Amino acid sequence: MELAHDLGGREGFGSVDVEPDEPVFHEPWERTARALVFAAMGTHPDPTTSAFRHAIERMDPGHYLASSYYEHWLTAAATIAVESGVVAPAELETRAGGAFPLARPAVQPEIDGTGTQRFEVGDRVRVVAAPHGGHTRCPAYLCDRTGTVTRVDGRFSLPDVEAHSTERVEEGTYGVGFSARDLWDDAEPDVVVHVDLWDSYLEPA
Repeated sequence: MELAHDLGGREGFGSVDVEPDEPVFHEPWERTARALVFAAMGTHPDPTTSAFRHAIERMDPGHYLASSYYEHWLTAAATIAVESGVVAPAELETRAGGAFPLARPAVQPEIDGTGTQRFEVGDRVRVVAAPHGGHTRCPAYLCDRTGTVTRVDGRFSLPDVEAHSTERVEEGTYGVGFSARDLWDDAEPDVVVHVDLWDSYLEPA
C-alpha cells in the first residue's frame, strides 16, 4: 500500500537514530497520548488494533513524516474520538486552543478475502496483494516478489477486513522467507528476510 507510513525498503530518509538508553516516554504528554488512545478505542464501534493502525495510516503524508511516534498516536486518538461522535471537530479545536490535525476520512475498500489456507512449508509463493486503499499488513516492497513458506501459523483474522468492518475473515497465515537480493539489488548475499503474511496476499509461484 503506497502510503506515507509504508517506508519499508525505501531510501532517502537518512540514518536511523538509535538511543542506547531510550526512555519509554521522552515527554510527559506522550504518556497522556498513549492513555488517550485506549480511551478513544473504547468508543470505537469495533475496537481493533487494525482500526487503530489505519487511523494513523490515514494521516496526511506531510504531517505523518514530520511528526513523532506519539504524535501519530495522538492524531489517531483524536480522529477516532471524532469519528465515533464522542467529540465534535469544533469542540476539539476549542479545547486544543486552535486547529487540530485529524487523519483523512476512511474509504471503504473492496476487499475479497480468500478465507483459505492453501500453502505448506516449502511451497514457493508470490506476493500479489494489490493496493486497495485500505489497511493491509502486506509491505509494498514485497509485491510481485517470490519467496518460500518456512512456517504455517494457523488461521487468523485478515486485517484488511478487520480494520473496516465488524465482520471477520479468518485465513491461513505463514512465515515466508525472501532472499534479500531478490528484494534489493545491493543487499548482502545469503541474507533471508522473513515476513508474516496472510493467504490472500499470496499465489503459487
